[in-house]
Parts: sequence; C-alpha cells; structure tokens
Amino acid sequence: MNKAITDGIVFMPPAFSADTLGQWSRGDGTPGSDTYANLATAAFVPADQDFGGCLEIQKTTSTQTLRYMGQTPLPVGTYLRITARVKATAGALPQVRIAGWAGDAGGNAVTGIPLTATSKSIDAYGEIVEVSAIVGSGQRGGVDMPWGTDPIYGHFGLDLTGANGGVVRIDDIIIEDITSAFLRDMMAWVDVRDFGAVGDGVTDDTDAFEAADAAANGRRVMVSAGTYHLARSLNLTSRVQFEGTLTMPTDAVLDLTKDFSLPNYIDAFGGDEELAFKKAVQSLMNGSDHESLDLGGRRVSVNAPIDVQAAVPNRTSYAQRRVIRNGQLRAEGTTAWEPETTTSMATYSASDPWHLTDVTNIANIQVGSLVEAPGVGREIYVRSVNVSAGEVKLSQPLSDAVGRQTYTFTRFKYMLDFTGFEKLNVFELEGVELQCGTVASGMILPAVGTVNVVRNCVFNRPGHRGITSIGDGCQGMLIDHCQFISHEGGLLTQDRVSVAINTNANDVKIRNCRASQFRHFAVVSGAHTIISGNHFFQGDDSSTGTRSAGLVICLRACNAQVTGNYLDNCFIEWTNEREPEPDYSGGFGFAGLSVTNNVMLSSHVAPWFSHIVVKPYGTGHFINGLNVQGNTFRCVGGSIFRAERVDTSFAQLDKSRMRSVIFDGNTYHNVETGASNPLRVTHSQNTHSSTWEIDTENKLPFEGYALDVEAVTQRSRPRNTANVSKYYNPYALTEQGGQKDKVHLIWGEDLIGDVTVKVRMDN
Repeated sequence: MNKAITDGIVFMPPAFSADTLGQWSRGDGTPGSDTYANLATAAFVPADQDFGGCLEIQKTTSTQTLRYMGQTPLPVGTYLRITARVKATAGALPQVRIAGWAGDAGGNAVTGIPLTATSKSIDAYGEIVEVSAIVGSGQRGGVDMPWGTDPIYGHFGLDLTGANGGVVRIDDIIIEDITSAFLRDMMAWVDVRDFGAVGDGVTDDTDAFEAADAAANGRRVMVSAGTYHLARSLNLTSRVQFEGTLTMPTDAVLDLTKDFSLPNYIDAFGGDEELAFKKAVQSLMNGSDHESLDLGGRRVSVNAPIDVQAAVPNRTSYAQRRVIRNGQLRAEGTTAWEPETTTSMATYSASDPWHLTDVTNIANIQVGSLVEAPGVGREIYVRSVNVSAGEVKLSQPLSDAVGRQTYTFTRFKYMLDFTGFEKLNVFELEGVELQCGTVASGMILPAVGTVNVVRNCVFNRPGHRGITSIGDGCQGMLIDHCQFISHEGGLLTQDRVSVAINTNANDVKIRNCRASQFRHFAVVSGAHTIISGNHFFQGDDSSTGTRSAGLVICLRACNAQVTGNYLDNCFIEWTNEREPEPDYSGGFGFAGLSVTNNVMLSSHVAPWFSHIVVKPYGTGHFINGLNVQGNTFRCVGGSIFRAERVDTSFAQLDKSRMRSVIFDGNTYHNVETGASNPLRVTHSQNTHSSTWEIDTENKLPFEGYALDVEAVTQRSRPRNTANVSKYYNPYALTEQGGQKDKVHLIWGEDLIGDVTVKVRMDN
C-alpha cells in the first residue's frame, strides 16, 4: 500500500532552491514562523560536488531547526520515512536528527508524543551522514516516532544540536510512504505466497503453508488466488482464509484446527462440496482437536455413495466419539445410485447357520448386499465375503433354506456407507437430513460397532432403506428423535419395498421417531431392544386393505420393550424367522416381549387385521412371557375381529404350553372380541345342573385354551331343586369343549346360581 500511488497524496517537500527557502522554517514550521529566506547565515548552494543543489546553514543556536512549512498529511495507518543527508564543511562538528511538529484536525499541536528521533554525530569534514526516521500511528518495531491517531499532519525536517558555529550542507529532504513495509504486520493475515507458495497446481506448496502458519502468530493465513498442491498432510493451527483452492492426495489430511467446519473445507477445495465433506471427515477422524464436524447448515450435493472408510484410508477401525452435525446431504443424479444385483448358487447348512458355502460367482457379491431366496428371512445381509474360500458370512441365520439353491444378492447404494470399517464405535450423526431423492438409501453400518448414535436426523425419501445393519455394528445403538419419510406413500401397502430400520445386535434403543408409509418401520433381530415414543403409520387409500407389519421382531427370546408408541395402520409381528431348523426343540419359546401403553389404530382394514401377531415358522412353539397392558386398540371405518392373533402360515402355537401371559387393562374400540388374561367371566346358571359350563367366548388371548382357573366367586346363593341353599366348593375341569376354551365347574348336586370365574390361558 502506498498512498502516493493509490490516492495521489503528495508527501515529498520541494527541493532546495533560491526560490523555496521561504518554505523552510527555522522554527516549528507552523504558519508565521521565521524562514531561511534572506537569512545571512543560510544560503542555497547550486552545485555542491556531492549533493548538487543544497542548503548551507551556519549553526547559531543550541538547537538549529529546519522544518518544511507545508502540511505533510499523515493518514491513520500510514507510515512515513523522513531521510536527510548532511555533511560539515567548517567549524564545530554538530549532531543531526530527524524531527517534526504534529498537528491535529484543529491545527493545534499534539503533545505527549515523540517529536525527535535519535541523533547522529558528524565526525569529519566532508563526511556524508544520512539520518532517517519513521513516523506513523502505530507503535511497531522500526517506528521511531509513534504518533497515535490524533495527528493528521506534520511539519517535518531535522535538528542540528551540539556546539555552535559550524557550517553544514543539507541535501534535499525526502519524505516517502513506506506503509508497505509494515503491511504484513498491520493486516490480520499472512499470505502463503510471501513464504514461497507457487500456486500453479503442480508444485508442492506444503512447506510454504507450514512457514506461513508458523509466522502468523495469531493472524489469519491468507491463501490468495491460485491452485495450491499439497503433497502431504498439513495441520494449520491459525485461522485460514481461502481465495485460492487446494489439491491433495486422497490420503493426505488437511486439519483446519481453528476453522474446523464444512464451509471452510468447501472454500478450500474450490466449492467441491462432496470432496470437501470427505476431507473434513478425514480430518475429524485423524485429529484430536475436535470431536464434531459442523456442516454449518450447508446442503452438500452428493453425486455417488460416500465410502467413509475410503475417505479415511489410514483408519480401518475407530473407537473415539466423533459427531457429524447440522446440515443436509442431497443425492444428485440417478445412475450412481442404481442397486447392483448378482445371482449365485450356494449351499446352506443348519450346522453352519451363519454362512453360505460353495458360492458361485462370489467375486461379484458385495459386502452389504441384501440376500433373497426361498427360506431367507427379512433383512438378511452379506456381512463379509471370503472369495478364496467361496464363503459368504450372513448377518443372521436363515429360516428354512437348508440345501443348495440360487440366491439373489442386491447391493443398495447408500449416501453414507460405513461398511469399509472393520469396527466403528461411538460415532454420531446429529441434526443431519439425508435427502435421498427416491434413488439413494440412507446409511449402512459396519459389521462391528458399539453405541453408535443417530439423533435428530431426517431420512427423506430413501429409495430402499433408511438405516441398515449388516452385522453387529448396531450393538447398543441409539436412534432418537429421527424422522423417516417414505417415497412410497402413494402405493398400496403390499407394493411397498422400503424399510426404515433394521437391527441385528442387542441393546438397541429406538425412541421418539416418526416414520410414514414404509413396508416396515423396524425389523429387529437383537435382544433387549427398547422401542418407545415412536409414531409409525403405514396405511393406504384402499378400503378393507392389507396392512404390513410396522415392527417385526425376529427373535423368540427377544426381551424387548415396546412402550408408549403410536402404531397407525400397522402391527407388531413376532417371529422366529432366524432359525434354520424352525421347529421347537428347546429353549424359552416366544419369551420376554412387553407391549405397554401404546396407541394402536387401524382404519378401513379387513376384519381379520390384528395389532399383535405371533408367527411361528415351525411347530411346537409357545409363548413364555408376554406382557400386554394399558394399550388402546381402536378401529375406525369398520371393525376387526380381535387385536391379537396367531399367523398360522407355517404352524400354530402349542396352546397347551402357554406360560406367563399378561393381557390386562387394555381398551378396545370396534374390536369384536377384546382379549384378557386372566379373563373374568360372569356366568349365570339358570337350569339345575351339577356341571356348569363356563364359556370364555374366544376372549382368551390368541384364542387360547382355558388352562387354569384362578378363582371362583359365588355371586348368589347356589340353590338345589328344592330351593335350598347349598354351599359347596366346586372344582374345575379345564380345556373343555372342542376348542378347549371352556371350563366346567363340578358341584356336589344339581344347582342353579351365579358365579364369576377367573380363567387363564397360561400355566
């Protein structure tokens, strides 16, 4: 910066001449002060051998002053250098220094500031001594007279001090703007080009960036216009401003320690949002200065699936908490998101339930592919592929696929793909919307991981899947306050294919989420799952239409809690479809499910629709621990037969072995038969008989057998044919009638009367 050039300001005083001596004061330079014109002890010398034209002065006072009477401007932020060359020709040898007078906007002298610079001695006649001083507003290194911001102009020149009587000659005084010398210190940045950066896109500029960062000392590093190639990793500890752009190898990490947010990475990589996102994630998982990457509310256009591990090639596993938050990822285009399908012959054995063996065409099967074939349960994925062994490891065992057959492997394309990691723990996605655009799926987890978190996120119109687990990467996973929006809302339920969530491992929590019109909201294969506070709805416009399961629990001994949810036009389906030999051969049976305090609504459905469905895939199964309490079952636009049922597509439950079933405190609206266990039956015996038949009227859950009588209460006096009261204690025969759902009370003689009986369908 030079004000003489940029603003046309004149700083230079006139050269000495016979005509300009009246412009040079022998006082302070202010108007009215005495000048050197017509002074007997001063004269203009036109042809000095060293100076050409110059001013000759005989020193007559203790401090002989010389000031230019013109007002030399001093804008704030400007630095002026005053230079003079002096030589002695006779008499005593004086000392010389640069000096000035400071004036404010009102023309008043500014006091309390240095008005003189350091003196310099003249040691010999004819010796040329050069003195200079820098004056400016700031107290910076090299500034001799820091004046602050009050002075706006000055009268500059020099002082002669020391003994009187000497004669000196003074060359023309030079005043120049040298603000540029202080520019780097004055500005809040340093430019990488000043430290050797070339910016041609080829030369490795890493060293120059490191040098600029080291010199910044609290200021910004300016990456001026150009394309800068950084051949290795770079950690910038200063704030950075990008006018130019960067290129880096995939494995080179860029750490913007003090500017760690996605918008700065977008600036660094020339607006390439997808590349910037990958490099920012790479830094997040390699640095220790930040636990989260803020997307800055930006929407990132994603043109192909993001392989997160490939973006962080030096990491195959990661176990420190890291968070990506606050932004959108939007899938662009279509071709890169098309699923890839492979068909192969393979053999499955119940003795090795987690593998397919002797797999043909195995090199084309991708990790994370959905597996489909007869006998394969829902949401089974390829966990790993061993090409040399011809073996595919599965996310779950198959239900009934023993033998050799053709399998279809479909690899959906996910916006965030974590399958490249061997293990990923405590990774979080928070406040991010994945705009899948009906073509991309949302996110797919690695094979192994614990306590990963998806919170406050939106999975908007995924093409096939929202969150996919291919193994144990969902162990202890938290899915909280998320929204899943299907693109299949206009389809009939039976035509939908998308699934919001699937899980395989234990201890998953799915809480306070909302999902609309998927094939399934969640397919759960692990135990100890908590599903609470969610609203998922799956209806369509058809009258008496088919509905799909909103929640599929694929494990018999699930130990799951389903509480406080709103299930709208969908149902809970409890199966054992992960068992390669599905007939019961031991274990707890269907055990450990608690369904409490939910709102379950259906509308315009077929009357055989039910809200809780148990579907055994083999014979001999029974319920051994089911708690259904405090729920509201309601149908609008018609009615349904019952709220619970057994899907007998493969087999019926063994109703004689039911245990620990609680069905109590539920509300039924437009449900023809509301179930309860224990069931309270009021019976009036109006004809004399020693055997009273107590009919449960199919009100035992799952149309169960009347296996036990918990209590019998006489509500009126038992009377014989003579109308004499007989207070017998009857005994009960259970499992009576063709459906085994009746109880016989046996009395000591023929009686009439009224009783209340508590009947159970479990032991």
